[in-house]
Amino acid sequence: MTSLPTRPRASKRVIILGALSAIAVATARLYAADGARLMLVGRGDMRLKDLAQDLLARGASLALTVDMDLEQGAKDAPRYLSTWREDLGGLDHVLLFYGALGDDLRAREDMAALQSLLSINFTSAACWCAASGSLLGSQNAGSLVAVSSVAGDRGRQSNFVYGAAKGGLALFVQGLAHALAPTGARAVALKPGFVDTPMTAHLPKSGPLWASPEAIAQSVRRAADHGGPIQYAPTIWRSIMLAIRLVPSGLFHKTKL
Repeated sequence: MTSLPTRPRASKRVIILGALSAIAVATARLYAADGARLMLVGRGDMRLKDLAQDLLARGASLALTVDMDLEQGAKDAPRYLSTWREDLGGLDHVLLFYGALGDDLRAREDMAALQSLLSINFTSAACWCAASGSLLGSQNAGSLVAVSSVAGDRGRQSNFVYGAAKGGLALFVQGLAHALAPTGARAVALKPGFVDTPMTAHLPKSGPLWASPEAIAQSVRRAADHGGPIQYAPTIWRSIMLAIRLVPSGLFHKTKL
């Protein structure tokens, strides 16, 4: 029996915010293999340029770079995004990856550290999401995917500052998706569980719940193409976090999570 040829994916025009994160790099490589036109935004000029060369070698039709502190640049997000769309010749997806795990214990005692952690993970990210939503809504097409975290599903003593910021971001994106629904544009908050990245290098890694950046990258691309405004990666985390949310407070407060 002769198999039919696989239909090639249409090349996309993609803005990647936080392009040097492990998950972002893995995602960019997926799009590069499909001949995408990519705008890579993050901190580290030479590393970005090296990544761009890598992506071109993998098949990207264009790989532009912008060395930027995204937290500081957030106030001008509408202007930047509009310019980058012109540079790419259009826009299909905005993918937001940047963030910081930070030191929760320090943030509870040091208000400057608390403000910084919330600004990186929520306030500035929300600005980029809002500006992306406005741009995609104006063209009645395209999607935003913002990487959040399962940490935002229930406050836990170990990381509730980070979790609150990521939970707020997911709620923001969910509301943005509702606002965009009449336009045909989409917004998705993707909630990964444990991912083996440099940000989690200090944590012990064992068991089946740890995912690779490459696995999460596949989820990012699927989320950009279809599905609801809140998605989990891998999907088993939807059931896990539902169970955690349903644990009564009296019992939950006896745990050390």
